[in-house]
Amino acid sequence: MNVAKENTLKCELYHDNYQNYRRYNIPKAQLIIADIPYNIGTNAYASNPMWYNGGDNSNGESKLAKKSFFNTDGRFKIAEYMHFCSRMLVKEPKERGKAPAMIVFCAYEQMQTVSEYGKRYGFEKSYPLFFIKNYSAQVLKANMRIVGATEFAVVLYRDKLPKFNNDGSMIYNWFAWENDNTKLYPKIHPTQKPVKLLKKLIRIFTDVGDVVIDPCAGSGSTLRAAYELGRSAYGFEVDKGIYTLAKSKMLQAMAREEQTADFEQLTI
Repeated sequence: MNVAKENTLKCELYHDNYQNYRRYNIPKAQLIIADIPYNIGTNAYASNPMWYNGGDNSNGESKLAKKSFFNTDGRFKIAEYMHFCSRMLVKEPKERGKAPAMIVFCAYEQMQTVSEYGKRYGFEKSYPLFFIKNYSAQVLKANMRIVGATEFAVVLYRDKLPKFNNDGSMIYNWFAWENDNTKLYPKIHPTQKPVKLLKKLIRIFTDVGDVVIDPCAGSGSTLRAAYELGRSAYGFEVDKGIYTLAKSKMLQAMAREEQTADFEQLTI
């Protein structure tokens, strides 16, 4: 997928592993943001109604019981991911307020591991982010315990505090999680992050014209969020089915909207 905007910005999604980035000659990024595979394996559907036929446990287990969401989960290596990020983020600048960062969406249990691996690759500093939902996917356990309604991420950076655009307002370490309007942003991936939320994060850590990379692009929502904000966006997705949907639905829809807008401008 390749969409040009004002002959300067790019939005490109590659059906490949991020480890093969050298063949694409992509620029280094101000922000790398990704939802890394959770490696949750056979427990993927454990808190989801799809574990049972028709969502009812009286009907017995469905064919999804004891299955993982993705066939790539078990092959993800966090050390290789951190090495990629260390190579593809821009160098630490001399001036203040310009340093790059990465944001890693992960499971709560992974947050410490992500921070520790980050230190091995030069990301000495980190802090957590929390995302608050008004619903929970753990419907099967709702009558047994307090259910989870949060998602988590870790911000990592080398030494200097990363670029920070707060527009004079204090920004807390938690954000409201609001699902997208699927007419604007189609639902493609089981763990897809809302474009509206991604835009908030991208605005904070980048400026117009900066580069954003998503090494585990999934639905392409990060790429679309970045591009719509005037940032160049590059992503990698190894699953052919997800890649095809991201390209045909999430990113091609964006291209069609731009073509319509350009036509309307010409006819005014």
